[in-house]
Amino acid sequence: MTTAPDDGLPAHFRRVVSFHPRGGRLNPVQRRAFETHAAAWYRDPIDFDGVIDPAALFGRDADVVLEIGSGMGESTAQMAIARPEINLLAVEVYKPGVAQTLHHLHRVGAQNVRLVRGDGVSVLTDLIAPGSLAEVWLFFPDPWPKTKHHKRRLVTPEFAELVASRLRKGGIFRLATDWEPYAEQMLAACTATRTLRNAHAGWAPRPTFRPPTRFERRGLAAGHQIQDLEFIRR
Repeated sequence: MTTAPDDGLPAHFRRVVSFHPRGGRLNPVQRRAFETHAAAWYRDPIDFDGVIDPAALFGRDADVVLEIGSGMGESTAQMAIARPEINLLAVEVYKPGVAQTLHHLHRVGAQNVRLVRGDGVSVLTDLIAPGSLAEVWLFFPDPWPKTKHHKRRLVTPEFAELVASRLRKGGIFRLATDWEPYAEQMLAACTATRTLRNAHAGWAPRPTFRPPTRFERRGLAAGHQIQDLEFIRR
């Protein structure tokens, strides 16, 4: 396993991670979005004193949904608009993705989102109280297709246990991938988690609120099948 480099994140966010270091340079649109809109939607992890208080963070009481790996944020913004009743906490490790997400949130006027830059495992471990989440979304994480990189895949039995511990009873863990071997690994990891049960006999139908992502379209163009999963906290 590889330790993440110092990329400006607090020390407790620099752990063994499932992402590959990429450039952090912002283009003009992203730079303008970060400078203009960060105050409205972005929160730095170091600003939290222990676990997040959702009511204080969002300014209202509502079901909290955590999206791990919001990417460039176009689908995040669309899902927030489609689910106005939730408080959506989006987590993304790459600064350009954070900035681009701010651009999309402003464009659609989504007010029910807060964005944190960090590693999803660290956020779950350090900032999310046990039993506090209504849903966790993990859509199209890096499949790390090469055998030597499989250890970097995010979804393991240990990760599934961590997610389950942060879900409230009846909470939902939603996953999707276009990489069949990873889909099978996701299914096995979640099935082996005693506190999770599969809401379906196998694969789940596509959530109606989830729009096609860039990664999904790329997978479909390559002839891959999209696999969704939906597990419920016992």
